[in-house]
This record gives sequence, C-alpha cells and structure tokens, in this order.
Amino acid sequence: MNLKNILNKANALVRANYNNLQKGVHSTTKFLEMFFSNLLLDTHYELKNRYMHIDYAENNSQSISSKALKYQFDTLEELAVLELVAKNPTIKQQELAEATGKSIATIKRIMKSLQDKNYICRESGKRYGKWGVLV
Repeated sequence: MNLKNILNKANALVRANYNNLQKGVHSTTKFLEMFFSNLLLDTHYELKNRYMHIDYAENNSQSISSKALKYQFDTLEELAVLELVAKNPTIKQQELAEATGKSIATIKRIMKSLQDKNYICRESGKRYGKWGVLV
C-alpha cells in the first residue's frame, strides 16, 4: 500500500467517525466504501481531502451511489462477489472463496443473499449451470 492509499484510508476513517450534531454533521461510511472499492475492486473513485471535508458541496459525479449503492448491498463482500460472478458466470464457489479470501460458508451465505435480493440466479442446473446476473 503506497503513501497516497494510507492517507486516503486515514482520512476516510476520520470522516467515517466524525459527528457534530450541533452543526448537522453525521458520520458516513461512503468514503470508506469508496476507498475499499478502489483497493479491492479496482475502481477509480477520487478520494481527495476536499471531497471528505464536511463543508464540501457534493455533486453526484463522485458519489459511490451511482454504481455500487444503486442497489442495496449489505457488505462490500457482496459487491465483490457480484463483480466476480459478472466477470465469470461459470465461476465455482470454491474459486470465489479463493479469490476473496473468504470461507466456503461465507460465500454460500453471500450467494444466498444475492439470490434472495434477485441480483443473481442460477441457470441450467446446479452442477453444470452458470450464474445469471440480473442487475
């Protein structure tokens, strides 16, 4: 991890934990989500200090909601698994576990959650089928 990434993570952590209710400032995990999305999913959100400043007037071009939060993901793990499935619809759960560093049980839970939300579906059977991405 280079110095730029370390500074971005530190700033995102501060912003995620800062509250000033008298001024109407609430903590937000948006910048942490953008940081980890850049790190894990190779996205390219700009994480400049001016964007994380509490007085910054946000325009929607920088918002993570334009891509990742258009749908309701409970975790970044779900988003990572969905991206891997989209890239390779025939991927096996064991391969997902290896790619994400998660256990098979965690991958099964994530896949079930994505199916329950109708983000993915299984096509052409369990053993030799493939995943259909519905979002």
